[in-house]
Amino acid sequence: MTIRPIRVIGDPVLRTVCDPVREITQGVRTLVADLLDTVDDEGRAGVAANQIGVDLRAFSWRLEDEDGTSTLGYVLNPEITELSEELQEDGEEGCLSVPGLWYPRTRAAFARCEGTDLEGRPVVLEGEDLVARLIQHEVGHLDGHLFIDGLERPVKKRALRDIRERL
Repeated sequence: MTIRPIRVIGDPVLRTVCDPVREITQGVRTLVADLLDTVDDEGRAGVAANQIGVDLRAFSWRLEDEDGTSTLGYVLNPEITELSEELQEDGEEGCLSVPGLWYPRTRAAFARCEGTDLEGRPVVLEGEDLVARLIQHEVGHLDGHLFIDGLERPVKKRALRDIRERL
């Protein structure tokens, strides 16, 4: 089991637009295993490859069912294929790369992303609320964005001040 350290804000890899996975190599298989091990740590819902220092388009997730059972998954080369016009405006969002800080962030209420697994089979992750937020957050990482980039102006100002003071 390899739980990789999470890169934090200020690390240039977090602002890197990640390259597509073009070939399934042993390195890509190791990356997926590490992403799954890293997201399966307590309090984590999603981890993008660049959060563990790899600039490839891949992320992992851990979602809990209503009965408390965790489901692990991953997707290579994810692309958001659908976002609802309806918004979820009251959700507090945080990030492992901006540790300990949570802010209200408006996101689409429904999201769908599509990609592949290690065998080239289609992977579809879709849902509302937390799942929608997770998809948008993790794909944002792969595009070189942090969740604080989309905060409303006064909230973003406070977030940047908090980051300077705490991190």
